[in-house]
Parts: sequence; C-alpha cells; structure tokens
Amino acid sequence: MDNKTSRKRIYLDYSATTPVAPQVVEAMQPYFTETFGNASSAHDFGRNAAAALDEAHTVVGCAIGARASEIVFTGCGTESDNLALRGAALAARRNGKGNHIISSPVEHHAVEGTVRQLHDLFGFDITMLPVDGCGRVDPDDVRRAIRPDTTLVSVMLGNNEIGSQEPVKEIGQVCHEHNVLFHCDAVQAPAYLPVDVNELNVDMLALSSHKFYGPKGSGVLYIRDGTPYIPTLTGGGHERGRRPGTVNVASAVGTAAAIKYIAAQRDEQAERLRGLRDRLFEGVLANVPDARISGHPRDRMPHHASFVFKDIDGETLLMALDVEGIAVSTGSACTSGNPEPSPVLLAMGIPREWALGGLRITLGYHTTQDDIDAVIETLPRCVEQVRSAVLEY
Repeated sequence: MDNKTSRKRIYLDYSATTPVAPQVVEAMQPYFTETFGNASSAHDFGRNAAAALDEAHTVVGCAIGARASEIVFTGCGTESDNLALRGAALAARRNGKGNHIISSPVEHHAVEGTVRQLHDLFGFDITMLPVDGCGRVDPDDVRRAIRPDTTLVSVMLGNNEIGSQEPVKEIGQVCHEHNVLFHCDAVQAPAYLPVDVNELNVDMLALSSHKFYGPKGSGVLYIRDGTPYIPTLTGGGHERGRRPGTVNVASAVGTAAAIKYIAAQRDEQAERLRGLRDRLFEGVLANVPDARISGHPRDRMPHHASFVFKDIDGETLLMALDVEGIAVSTGSACTSGNPEPSPVLLAMGIPREWALGGLRITLGYHTTQDDIDAVIETLPRCVEQVRSAVLEY
C-alpha cells in the first residue's frame, strides 16, 4: 500500500473552514426536499418556510445578544462586510453626515477591498490606522483619527491570519462617544469566543456559518435597529428590505443549528484548544531554529497558532506538510498562492525575510493531542528540508 494514502490525514486549517456538524446537516435536510417553499410566498408552502426563517432569525439573534429584526441572512461573511460598509457609508453621505472612514491594514480582504473601492470609485476619505507588532489597533489611535466628518470605523474581532484579538469593546466605546458607527468583522470568532453585540459596542457585525460548523454560502449581518443603511443590492424586499433575493432557508436553518451547536460546547472547547495550542507553540519554538510566533502571544483566539520562519517560503513549507498528510495554511485562505509576503505581517513590521515564511495552524473541535504531537514531530523536518533545498538551489 502507498505510504501516503495509508497515513492519517490531519486537518489543521479550521480558520479556512470547518466540517458541517451532523446535527446541522440533519436540521437542514427537510428544507431541501419537503419544506422547500419560497419564504416570500403567501401559500402554505411559503408560510412554513417563512416560519422556519423567522425562527432562524430569533435563534441567531439571541445567540449574539440581538433582536431577530436586527439579523440579516446573506450569502457569506464577505457579502455581509460589503453590505455593511457600503450601506452605512452611502447612507451617511446621503444624509450629509460625512465622508471619512477609518479602518486598519490587517483587516480581511472583504473589508480592505471594500474600503479601498469606496475611496477609489466613490471618493470617500480613508484613514488606515497603525498596528503594533502584534497586529493590534490602539483605541487611542482611533480617538485621534476621528474627525468631524468621520462616519464609520471598521476593525475586526479576531484576525484570520495571526489570531490576535483586537480591543473591539474599547474601540466601540470610543466610536459611540463621538457618534460614529462601528462595524466589526467577527467571522473568525463565534466557535471559540463569546460574541455579544452589546458587550462589543458594535452597530454592525459580520459572521459566516462555515467558520462555526455550519454550511458554506451562508452569512449573517447584524445591523443595530436605527442604523442608517442603504441596501447596495436591489430587487425585492427580502430580509426587511436590507438584502434582496430569495432567502436560502435551508442555509439559514443550518446557521441557526450551528450556532446552537457551538454555544453548547464553546467554553469547554476553547479551554481544551488553548492547551493544545500552547503545547504546539512550545514544541515548535523548541525544535525549529529561527521560528517566531506571529500575533499576540496571549490575547489571541484560543484555537489559533501562527508562526514566521526566517529564510523560508511558506507555500513550499505548506506543500511539504501536505505531503506528510498535514493540512495547514500560509495565512488567509483567500490569498493562497500569492508569492508576496502577507500585507498583514508587513504592517506589523515583520521583515520580508521572515514574512515570506508565514504559517497558520488552526485547531478545531475535532483536533486531538496526537494531531498536535504529529505536527511537532513533522514540522522541524519539513522546515529543514525546505531550507536545505533553498541552499542547494
């Protein structure tokens, strides 16, 4: 038997996506074949679908401290970020409230790209805040950056590449002191951190179901009641007029089932994964020369380990680990294959010769101690192989 096919495959890329929980699949199944009506239809089939959709709004809202009326189902976290930023910015301009947006250079591309387009195509003035060596925004920098014409601030909760947690609660408080809207990309957080929109002081917040054991193609946008917002999709009046298009009821039901699934075990899993992550940190730093942790060593998501290795190509290292049956990432799954250093790592002041060697190892509910021990055993050998190949070349 081929050695590669007989080797256990280890998945450690949970920040890219998670497996759908069996309970979630079961909850979704009837809405593909039995309760398949359009939730906007007035007949019995439609009313049954609408009832399920209403329940999903309620469940998701309760899970994050929101009202059902404040929950909008979307197609993904990227769409949620796009709708929030454009919708709030354009509403502010229409209402004569200002033309200035504040964000950071370590945001997900869904935010960074939208902010850039609002500047390039719509003429909004943009301020990109500095970050420290751990990729964190200082709330005092937010305070200093706010101007009379500032309408919107966007800072993420947990960084997808480096795992650092941003001081979102404090940033939100600063925003509200100055009557500025605050948007937060919280896509990476719900399976591992509590997310409460009131505790976090946010006006808009984005989630993505497939990051917390739900289906792909299902996102959530929280919009606090009273927040000025223009829908940037046009069509029917679905989702209370905020996101036109026939709602994917099965995915909404699946998202609600997934958020119940994680709520029942999040605290226990977070504690378990934090221990495994720290074991991984210790093992890698003790056995791999010229290795550093990227991101904050403590104020980070409990499942997230990220490293930089000097004088090594992260993509080549990823493939070497893949040959060994270990699936990890170089950073954001959205930029895989890009030979340039991560802009997030560069924004943190990490030198290019280190930033090219970024590696992200993210744990999940199915990760075991044996999986971590296998990485600690295998990674040093792979790093040595990759470095040796570069020297020979």
